[in-house]
This record gives sequence, structure tokens and C-alpha cells, in this order.
Amino acid sequence: MKQITFGLIVGTRGFFPASLAETGRKELTAVIEKAGFKVIMAEEKATPYGAVETVADAKVYAALFREHYEEIDGIIVSLPNFGDEIGIAETLTRSGLDVPVLIHAFDDRVAQLDMPHRRDSFCGKLSVCNNLYQRNIPFTKTSLHTCSPSSPEFAADLDRFARVCRVVSGLKGARLGAIGQRPDPFNTVRFSEKLLQDSGITVSVVDLSEIIFAAKGWENKKEIQDRVAKMRGYGSIIAGTPDEHVELNARLSLAVEKWVAEKEVDATAIQCWDSIQKNYGCATCLTMSMMGEEGKPSACETDVMGALTMYALQLASGEPSGYLDWNNNFDDDRDMCINIHCSNYPKSFLGSPSPEIGNLDILGASIGTERCFGALKGQVSPGPMTFAKITTDDVNGVIKAYVGEGEFVSKPVNTAGGVAVCRVPGLQELLAHLCDNGYEHHVAMNKALVADVLEEAFGYLGWEVYKHNKTSGGN
Repeated sequence: MKQITFGLIVGTRGFFPASLAETGRKELTAVIEKAGFKVIMAEEKATPYGAVETVADAKVYAALFREHYEEIDGIIVSLPNFGDEIGIAETLTRSGLDVPVLIHAFDDRVAQLDMPHRRDSFCGKLSVCNNLYQRNIPFTKTSLHTCSPSSPEFAADLDRFARVCRVVSGLKGARLGAIGQRPDPFNTVRFSEKLLQDSGITVSVVDLSEIIFAAKGWENKKEIQDRVAKMRGYGSIIAGTPDEHVELNARLSLAVEKWVAEKEVDATAIQCWDSIQKNYGCATCLTMSMMGEEGKPSACETDVMGALTMYALQLASGEPSGYLDWNNNFDDDRDMCINIHCSNYPKSFLGSPSPEIGNLDILGASIGTERCFGALKGQVSPGPMTFAKITTDDVNGVIKAYVGEGEFVSKPVNTAGGVAVCRVPGLQELLAHLCDNGYEHHVAMNKALVADVLEEAFGYLGWEVYKHNKTSGGN
């Protein structure tokens, strides 16, 4: 994950102590840099106290931010005193940066409301937010209206804002790969490339035959042997698996990764069912799992929007994502369900250092297990999780998404595939929302709690977002 860079604007207002702006700038910079982020701001001598008050100050900062356009992931606006809302708004407008903006204001202390120490940042923040609202500049607020930069609340706000910035900047320039066409029966995975392009997201496509041709013709024996060794080290291959089946997977893995690198793709969606099995002779799950574990998520059944969602979750959490079906109810517990795929889960998603690698169960029964090696087996380990799905609503011409949080539960289920038992408070209301709003049966999940990050980030992208935040359901 690349280091996040913030542009920093410290506001001030003439009839409040400018010394507060001077010390506040230093305190805030130290906190941000200690947290591991880079700060871009004008030199202290470039404007009075290095702060922003006038239009002239705004021009200085706007010019600086434009120079660092490709570096800045987000802007932090801080008010050590009341601040000048117009100067701040002018800076943001003139910079032309379309990035997330965090509004922070310092605490006053009741014992220090004399004129040399009084801040009035509490009030100034309302004025800044009002002016940004008038200019249609979206912004993020700290969890508390005012807080000290050294407080644990601000540390959490800064971490959350960095994640929002990572998602927004990552998705705006994202490149998705569609490897193969969608399976004919899966109308559910249709999407609009044009709507994605309007949000800065590019889709690169390749016919599955090209990948198969490249895999069959891979000539570098050393690379094949190394990839076979890597796959054997990735999990426990079931006894009796012919060496040639593992080599088929190795060749496929090399061919897919070569195309991903050439096209500079961030996430892929692969035609995993069932052309590759019939025309090449193995499953794609192992290849997809290994890419996901290394930060290149891959979705099943050429679901490009699923790949995008997996990538968004990864950007928010820094952890690999899995791709699942909302699949079965869990007896009479209406807040629990079973989610399944064949599976292509990253091995850390399963919580196993050496998951079992075998054959596709359902497809293997119909076309033969000899054509279906390469599926990971196991159950997702218990713990917190975030679920999400982005979709293009082509009929209404919008991109929309839902997000929410729940947990993976350690309840054994005797069934084929990669299994996850999920508890989602208010699950029935969530499922009703999915049915009523045309969402797919697919869902991306991540073993972290980042629903609020995604909700905020998707809002900056102008997407419609439903956040499922039920705290209780019913049995």
C-alpha cells in the first residue's frame, strides 16, 4: 500500500491570536508525520505564520497543491482558531484537486478563554462547513466536533480518513481486467463499462482463448517448475493429484499474471466456469486465490463489478478480500446465513497456513474431476467482516453500492466448496433491500470492519450508497 500524502491547510483569522495558528501547524504536522503520512504545505514564511486567511494566501496554497496534483491523496483543513472560511474555500476551489477533505478544529479549554488563548474553533468549523456546502465541495468531519491532534479520537479519525483517501484515489484510476466473457446464464453480472469510465475506472478485456493459448505454449520450464513449487507450498494438494494437473495450473497462473502485468490491471474477473475446464483442463480458483493473497483480487464468473468491490475492500482494509454467494439460510436463525464459492478465497481468508487444494465438487461430478483440479477447500475462520457490492444500475444510469458489517461464525457445515457462516444483524431487511434494488447474488467480503470507510469513499465518487447498520434482527 502506497504512503498516503496529505495537503495541509491551517486556517487563521486576524482578530484571534495568530500564535495559535503557528503552534497548531507545528503540532498537527508532527502528529500526521508520526502516524506515517506525508505532509505537503507551504513554507512558514510563504504566508503569515504559514496559515491561510486571505485570497492571496489561498493563491499560494492552491498553486502549491496544483504542483503536487499527482501526489496529494487528501486535504486536511485545521482550525487552531476561528479561521477564515472564505480563504479556505478559495484554496480548495482554486487548487482544482478533487480529493477528500477532512475538517478538524482544535479544542478550547474553559480555563483559557482569555483573549490570548481563546480559539473559537468550535464556531469557525460551522462556518467553514457552511461555505464548502455552498460550493458543493464534499468533506469529511472528525468524529468529535473539536479535538486535540494528540487525542486518541483524532488518531482514529486520521487513520479512517487515510483509508477513505486510499479507496478514492485507488478507485479513480483503477484498471480492471475481464478475462473471458461472462457465462451465458449469468445475466446478473452484466454491467456498464461506460458508467465505470465516467468514474475514472477502465476495463481491459481479453478472450479466454488467448490466455489458454499462452498457457499451453509457455516455454520457460524453469518458470513452470518454480510456479509448481510455489503452488505446492501454498496449500496441501490432495493425495493422488497427477503432476500434470498441477503443471496445468502453473501454466495458467503464469499466463494470467503476465497479462495482468502487461495491462497494469489492479483486479480481475475470470470466466471460471466452465469453458476453462472443458478447453484447457483445470480450475482457475488456485490462480485467483494466489493473486488475491498478493494484493490482486480476482472475482468469479467474469463479475467485473465484483472485482471492483473486492479491490475497494482491500484498499480500505489493507487485507485480502473474498468473493462469495449469498447462498443458504441457517436453519431458523434469521440473522445467519451460509455463503459459499468453489472457492478462490485467499488462504489467509480461510485462516489456514496450508489449505487443502483439490477438485471442483459440483462441476467435477458432471464433466470429470480430471478437468477440475485447483479449488481451495475449507471454511472461513471466525471474526469480524465487512460485506459490500458495487453495481452499475444501467436502467437508471447510476453506480450504486451497499455496505455493512457482521461476523464470520465458527459453525461447522458439511457441504461442498469454500464455506463461510455469517451473522449479519437485520439480515432479512438487508436481503429485502438487495431484492428490491436489483443487486446480484454475489458479494465481496473482507475480514475487517471498514463499512464506514467505504460509505464515505463511495460518497466522494458520487455513487449511491446504502449502509446496512441494523444492530439487531429477529429469529
